[in-house]
Amino acid sequence: MASLQEPWLLENGNLKGSSKEIRHARTAHNMSSSSLRKKSDLTLVSKVRCGMLRHLLTNLQEVILGTKLTVLFPAIPLAIAAECYGFGRPWVFALSLLGLTPLAERVSFLTEQIAYYTGPTVGGLLNATCGNATELIIAIFALWQHKIQVVKYSLLGSILSNLLLVLGTSLFCGGIANLGKEQKYDRRQADVNALLLLLALLCHMLPLLFRISAASVSLTEVPILQLSRVSSIIMLLAYITYIIFQLVTHRQLFEAQEESVEDGDDVLSEETPVIGFWSGIVWLVGMTAVIALLSEYVVGTIEDASESWGLSVSFISIILLPIVGNAAEHAGAVIFAFKNKLDISLGVALGSATQIAMFVVPLCVIVAWILGIEMDLNFNLLETGALTLSIITTAFTLQDGTSHYLKGLALLLCYVVIGACFFLNKTPLNHGNVIDLGVKSAARSVIAA
Repeated sequence: MASLQEPWLLENGNLKGSSKEIRHARTAHNMSSSSLRKKSDLTLVSKVRCGMLRHLLTNLQEVILGTKLTVLFPAIPLAIAAECYGFGRPWVFALSLLGLTPLAERVSFLTEQIAYYTGPTVGGLLNATCGNATELIIAIFALWQHKIQVVKYSLLGSILSNLLLVLGTSLFCGGIANLGKEQKYDRRQADVNALLLLLALLCHMLPLLFRISAASVSLTEVPILQLSRVSSIIMLLAYITYIIFQLVTHRQLFEAQEESVEDGDDVLSEETPVIGFWSGIVWLVGMTAVIALLSEYVVGTIEDASESWGLSVSFISIILLPIVGNAAEHAGAVIFAFKNKLDISLGVALGSATQIAMFVVPLCVIVAWILGIEMDLNFNLLETGALTLSIITTAFTLQDGTSHYLKGLALLLCYVVIGACFFLNKTPLNHGNVIDLGVKSAARSVIAA
């Protein structure tokens, strides 16, 4: 084992759990991201005599050069330089967005490395918490700057991209690459995620319906905010139950994806850590800090980029942010679909959408509550309608446990239509709710009559 070959891998003592148990701590996010990793050649590093220097170089090679996305790392210092020296704000936005792509993949790698030492349960919980760290950090910075619509748009876009773009591309590419084979997946895992997504949809629709049914907008603002906060607490409790369901009581439902992996697959053959526990912690904290910095740049420059590029903030937040920010995870899901391992692809798409809908969104509402910011679950009519149709379409697509390329194409076309809708939607960022305007107009008409 690597931990016996290199003493610094025992920084926190012995590894916890068998190799099979450690694999079970790996979520679909980890497996997807692992497809973009590459093995490091430590021949030259091993010849360094100074142990501390050898340790540092090994960590740098594994963390920085151990991914196929290394070429994007220069975007990080370029984004910082562009911000410090007053370059064009759209350039800061674009470079920051590119820099977030490899960082998101490296966070997945580091949480997996730490999981080798914490055991499968704690590791699985860590993976579940950090799976969408980028979206959560961007949302918190947007909240801090009182850009509530950016928060809603970006989180909605992450859900839509996972359900339609990622899943659609995976099913389409997998179907084309495996025309002569019958593609099957475990329906039970898909059913669990679909059920939670429908619960999240209910919590989103009720505030909207509440406002539509009211005769006066002013009378519904406080009740809607209170309903959203109560619903958020319920969603967080449901997500905690889902984690227990996934990691403890019904772990076997989520192990099918690992049993489908061939023993000869190089992507998942690695069963020993390559960095130590405390090294992983330090790197994870450092990566998170850089993500936070770039997220602040993204949130602060999104309106300038919108004005410069002639694109609405809603289109940038709903379409561009999720595509670029999660490109590594999305690419991994498609790669496994090519290999006819749809359980992993579905785990990435549905698992990520469920985590955002049931954890990140309600957590943002609670954080906003703590900060004294009024954020509710009313995402407006157009956005909620797109979310509703996306969840229902996905649920119908996955109901029979089999897949072919036409299902993927249908999901992709749905995403194209929704993207075109938000591309043409030029509503300003701080706009009033269309529903509110309709209610006010109706109220005025009644008074005039």
